[in-house]
Amino acid sequence: MFAIVARVVCSFLLWLSFYVAIRSWNKSRTPEWTVRLITLMHGLIVTFLSGYIALIDGPWPLTHPGHPNTPLQITLLCLSLGYFFFDFGWCVYYNSEDELMIYHHILCISGMGGVLVMGVSGSEINALIFVAEITNPLLQIRWFLRDMGHYEGMAGEVVDTLFVLLFLGLRIGGGVWIVLAVLTSAKPNWEVKAGVLLMYFVSIVFAWDIVKFVKRKMMKKYEACRKERTERERSKSNGHVLGHQTNHDTQPTNGVL
Repeated sequence: MFAIVARVVCSFLLWLSFYVAIRSWNKSRTPEWTVRLITLMHGLIVTFLSGYIALIDGPWPLTHPGHPNTPLQITLLCLSLGYFFFDFGWCVYYNSEDELMIYHHILCISGMGGVLVMGVSGSEINALIFVAEITNPLLQIRWFLRDMGHYEGMAGEVVDTLFVLLFLGLRIGGGVWIVLAVLTSAKPNWEVKAGVLLMYFVSIVFAWDIVKFVKRKMMKKYEACRKERTERERSKSNGHVLGHQTNHDTQPTNGVL
């Protein structure tokens, strides 16, 4: 247990050191710019590592929930838990997030910490980390595009589309399989089952916000297309009237001449 605590502390210090170093090298950047870069780094690392654990190293989370943690799963959990301690402290210090995001951080810290203490259920928590973090890099890239003024274009459309598809397809659709596997298995204890349900409920709340975002974006595009079509029709109509008036004015002049 001491070794696990030491690894979590080292992970926290590692992410904090990255943050301090980047802040010192880019003093012109805001604290949010720096922390989002750290978040992007964490998202990419844990997505590839958790994907490798779930799909290649094993065990398969849908058939082995509640089984003892593997060394690679412990490494991932310690690395990610240290990051969430760092990010939670940053969010509280700068008061940058709403209550839902704070609860999400507390839930993630409690879930990963509990699994490390119990020594079991690493496979299902690893799978949840994979489906949750795979969309995080896209979210950060979207923020950087807006910060650089390149969001309104093809790049922004691609990032938004990938984010929505991956979130709804993996975090919501794939999350259902993970939740069912945990709930129907006799191995995970009730704490793990309750934690998995709560994490999925938070994902549902996030998904509702995403659906509202997609609706607003589609309505904005619809209004823009309708406005463009109206202006185009008005332009054609004005051109026709102008041409008719010109011909009407020219004929009497020619008649007089």
